[in-house]
Amino acid sequence: MNSQSLKQTDRWQWTAGRPESTGGWLGYAAMALAIGWVLHWSAAGAQMSWSELAGGMPQIGDFLSRSVPPDWSMLPRLWAPALETIQIAIWGTLLSVILALPLSFIAASNLHGWHWLRRITRQFLNVIRSINELILALVFVSAVGLGPFPGVLALHGMGMLAKFFAEAIEEIDDGPLQALRSAGASQLQIIAFGVVPQVITAWIAVVLYRFEVNLRSATVLGMVGAGGLGFELVSSLKLFRYQETATCIIVITVMVIAADMASNWLRSRIQQGTRH
Repeated sequence: MNSQSLKQTDRWQWTAGRPESTGGWLGYAAMALAIGWVLHWSAAGAQMSWSELAGGMPQIGDFLSRSVPPDWSMLPRLWAPALETIQIAIWGTLLSVILALPLSFIAASNLHGWHWLRRITRQFLNVIRSINELILALVFVSAVGLGPFPGVLALHGMGMLAKFFAEAIEEIDDGPLQALRSAGASQLQIIAFGVVPQVITAWIAVVLYRFEVNLRSATVLGMVGAGGLGFELVSSLKLFRYQETATCIIVITVMVIAADMASNWLRSRIQQGTRH
């Protein structure tokens, strides 16, 4: 086999193998039929109707026409809510990281032999991830009142971050851990010198992504009284001031794009640092 054939083999090594018998083709056909049935069943349950969407296009066009041009005169009024949204996202992300780190070490299967504790922690993280931010925002608004603080508490990225942190730990090279254990290192030393150096780049990338998600979620949480730009957005919608709504949407979009550009720059700097 020549080098070109080897390259082609490497390129396609993760694709499905070609069936070599009639039974294999029948299995693929049955799988395709099952996928098609699931898609049809889910479309029926979701009441997907392209005709209704087409019939509603005039209403969408009417909303867009009423939103143009945006009301730029309200921009000075949006500076404080925009900064508040950023502050909510920063503290929501920070609290998520602080809570997720210890849970990720417990949830990782290659750091300890307490399998029962790992299973309990994994199930706890599943429960945490199943609770939507809006539900938590309503709970915390009723507990601590209106404002940005319930928004910070509701941005519970702990479940997602702990899951990704634990999976990153489980994928590391076990050699340094075994060497540290053989040298008599404590569990804390193993984590500090064997685990963290191998996962820190992946962790930072996940945290930056979570910050972007929290920035978008913080704008939605304002709709239930958790402060930020969402409050201004829902207020303009309720008063049918669609030009103000368009301005709020533009500001939110610019914030998300800026956060994405900043996180991409930070990730590239971190990757360059790890190469040198």
